[in-house]
Amino acid sequence: MLSLLDALAVAPQQWRHGYELMKETGLKSGTLYPLLMRMTEQGLVEAEWREPAQPGRPARHAYRLTSAGIAFARDALAGPQRGAAPLGVSLA
Repeated sequence: MLSLLDALAVAPQQWRHGYELMKETGLKSGTLYPLLMRMTEQGLVEAEWREPAQPGRPARHAYRLTSAGIAFARDALAGPQRGAAPLGVSLA
């Protein structure tokens, strides 16, 4: 989850597609998408359907950190306590 948080935190207000996040983080789709779904359920990430940039391409989900997700990423990625999660939020 830390590599995903790190990737999303680079430009937290920018919408990112799963394929782009897979390439950047090295996570496989079977790991990435469940993490994104769990983070969305926890209010750390928001997701929306985005229309394709090119005609004939399918719509796809895009993801970005919420304000709570930005704060969580800042705490989780910080210094010697890297990986410490607020109560009730799982990094697994």
